[in-house]
Amino acid sequence: MASPINDHDVGRRALLTTAGLVIPAMLATAACSREAGDHDRGGEHKEGGEEEVTANEDLMREHGVLRRVLIVYREAGPLIASGARIDVGALNQAAALFRAFGEQYHEKMLEEAYVFPAVQKAGGAAAQLPAVLLAQHERGRQITDYIIDQTKAGTIATGQAAAMAKAMTGFARMYEAHSAREDTVVFPAFKKALGEDRFKELGEQFEEIEHKQFGADGFDTALSRVGAIEQALGLSDLARFTASLPGG
Repeated sequence: MASPINDHDVGRRALLTTAGLVIPAMLATAACSREAGDHDRGGEHKEGGEEEVTANEDLMREHGVLRRVLIVYREAGPLIASGARIDVGALNQAAALFRAFGEQYHEKMLEEAYVFPAVQKAGGAAAQLPAVLLAQHERGRQITDYIIDQTKAGTIATGQAAAMAKAMTGFARMYEAHSAREDTVVFPAFKKALGEDRFKELGEQFEEIEHKQFGADGFDTALSRVGAIEQALGLSDLARFTASLPGG
């Protein structure tokens, strides 16, 4: 029976057509820009009563995109280790997306520039976490460098399968714990440290950073890219992740 992740030409062409060869360039030129004023964050309401996305909500939904890349890594790792055929180009696109949207934007421009300093300055239990989180950011970038390098030729070099599998599954394990601590401890402490007015102001500033970085709605564009990667790898059907009954 064929592996759910395989090196099929149709899926590969679909990925390259939809996602492009260079994720940052595609993000910058994406045609899914916000309508004027659609995302004035900070708890205000749009016309029609729809509530705006706050800074913390935006950070957490960005984590959702990044977690979907982790699912790709976690699903692909054991297959690589077993010698199964993998769409290596799709893995390269996943790593490029994590680099552009996760590391260069979400981590460096938002968390490291604004969130962590505010939490550390406020003190308390949460102030101890940014040091570990920063170390994990650096380790993640080293692993992303490795994955991009190992997948850029479209094949995994002989003798690298076990190391690739270990790198991807280790990255997923680290970032799952990492993002969970941020969502439940660090981001609430960030909001508390700022107060409502400054929190709203930073939400608007985050929007400006996003527009400057991507020229469009970075979240919607990244969501489109990760969806294309999942489609090419046969991972787009949520039902395939439904757990079996105990003993089944």
